[in-house]
Amino acid sequence: MRKLSETRAAVAMILIAATGWGVIGAFSRPLTAAGLSAFQVTFIRSAITLVGMGALLAVKDRALFRIRWRDIWMFLGTGLISIVFFNVCYFLTIDRTTLSTASILLYTAPCFVMLMSALFFRERITAQKLAALVLAFAGCMLVSGFAGGEISAAALLTGVGSGLGYASYSIFGKVALRKYDTFTLIFYTFLVSTVGLLPFARPAGIAAALTSGAGSLFSALGLGLISTFMPYILYTSGLRSVEAGKASVLAFVEPMVATLAGVVLFGEALSLKAVAGIALIFVAIVLLNVPLGRRVRG
Repeated sequence: MRKLSETRAAVAMILIAATGWGVIGAFSRPLTAAGLSAFQVTFIRSAITLVGMGALLAVKDRALFRIRWRDIWMFLGTGLISIVFFNVCYFLTIDRTTLSTASILLYTAPCFVMLMSALFFRERITAQKLAALVLAFAGCMLVSGFAGGEISAAALLTGVGSGLGYASYSIFGKVALRKYDTFTLIFYTFLVSTVGLLPFARPAGIAAALTSGAGSLFSALGLGLISTFMPYILYTSGLRSVEAGKASVLAFVEPMVATLAGVVLFGEALSLKAVAGIALIFVAIVLLNVPLGRRVRG
């Protein structure tokens, strides 16, 4: 019973994390409008999360800063591959094709997670998981307004690369959590990613944009704390009690929330296809969390 309650709590944390990622547009758009590049926006996310996590560890337990140097590969994986490589590939894909197509290619991630989890963690690929994955992916396509069309080989390569990079956090993170605390993992992930993004950041330009008005500073803090710091703590904590493959499918809540945020915050139109897509994602989440073969008591 205790294990079931822990699993439910972990599922809730992952869903809340995906919600935090889903509202990222509310904070990133004002920063982009202020003249910051996608790399600079990503650097802001990493740097604020690094500072916040460093302060938290200093207060909570300084022993959490300790790692074994032979384990540094785990944090290079989460920082460089899961954060830097993912973002670089995603932004290149956006430049080469439509936003909806880039989003669809990004959400090949759960497929990679499910396959890699079966290979490295011996997680079962069940019919229930596959059905939920298909429903969620179809829902993502509808929500993103994907309409097909030609795509270049370069866009396809970077798009699938973004999905692979996005998926790798669940894999590297799962391995690191066997040895280290959630907070230790997140701190070193964003230390590595912040250093990795520094050559692209142009800090002077960031400083000028953030001091140009209170709105830009508020957006930066929201981006760092609400859409990065909080979600990564919750998602990483959830990985302790939920299979990596299942967690990646639950994260499909992100495009659903992003669509709803666009409607509420920016007055974007909500099409019938988007409503149908949201419904499919919701059904996938329910399917993934309802044990099959059990009768529901009335």
